[in-house]
Amino acid sequence: MEIYSHRRRLKVYTRPLARLIEQLQRLPGIGPKTAQRLALHILKRPDTEIQALAQSLIEAKQQVGLCQVCFHLSAEPVCEICRNPTRDNETICVVADSRDVIALEKTREYRGKYHVLGGVISPMDGIGPEQLSIQPLVQRVSGQQIKEVILAISPSVEGETTTLYVGRSLKLFTKVTRIAFGLPMGADLEYADEMTLARALEGRREL
Repeated sequence: MEIYSHRRRLKVYTRPLARLIEQLQRLPGIGPKTAQRLALHILKRPDTEIQALAQSLIEAKQQVGLCQVCFHLSAEPVCEICRNPTRDNETICVVADSRDVIALEKTREYRGKYHVLGGVISPMDGIGPEQLSIQPLVQRVSGQQIKEVILAISPSVEGETTTLYVGRSLKLFTKVTRIAFGLPMGADLEYADEMTLARALEGRREL
């Protein structure tokens, strides 16, 4: 009934506008009303602005890939953080997603390197350790002089499973710690405020 009602509403718009609204709704966190508001706003903008937006979308999709070292988003083979000579090469912070790297960088408390897993272990979704960049992480840690690996994975059921799996895989090679969360179970790392994340890094404990 809800799908039918939505399609009926879209018939009010001319076909190109209805298609634009439908595409905008595919974005995470964008509902029908927000999609409509964005679409109407886009139509009011100058052609040069819309062309620049469209070009930036195409370029981002074509040029942004994964860092060959840490698997963070990068337009270069090796990302800026991995290339930065001032970063601590003996510490690696492991996160599930590139959004978590961005969140932790905003705290300005962490000066080591990162490793992005690309998700969390979730058998219900068909995601096992093989689908994540866990093996490259093990190779990276075992092949370098790493003093500490910090696990900074959101405390969901899947996150806990991933934390324990990665921790067991790395304990033979280095010290493994996990950050102390001032977050409720199931909360996402990317939505935590900077002070909470900073304190979580400071209060990390050995796994």
